[in-house]
Amino acid sequence: MNGLMKFDPFSELQALQKQFFGDDWLTNIQGVQLPTTDIYTDEKQLTLEAHLPNFEEDDVNIHVLDDGTLEVQAERHEKEEDKKKKYVLRESSSSFYRRIRLPKNADQGNIDAHMKNGVLKVVIPFKELPKPKKISIKKS
Repeated sequence: MNGLMKFDPFSELQALQKQFFGDDWLTNIQGVQLPTTDIYTDEKQLTLEAHLPNFEEDDVNIHVLDDGTLEVQAERHEKEEDKKKKYVLRESSSSFYRRIRLPKNADQGNIDAHMKNGVLKVVIPFKELPKPKKISIKKS
């Protein structure tokens, strides 16, 4: 035996978590399905595709923030009253939020976004970055 032992710095925390909440405290959260978001790039552009079923274009807001991040938010609320029953209100809401840092060469003025069949597609074209300027050293 070489005297080395495997050490897990989180084992005590996990044991406390298990003691307080049991094994199934995340069961409800694990059953929630989050919308699929794909972000991919090629030499010309960065593309974000978010699968947002049941959302309409008016439910979605897209912003480019001062710190160079793209923020996509979607929120939908539905209320339905059953007039045949007393004091019944059916209400649901859904929301989506993603924030990604854009690369330095993102052309923030020419971002294109459209939605079709519940899929939001945001295309961020790349612009050419200025070449580094060489500074010559003067001989003294």
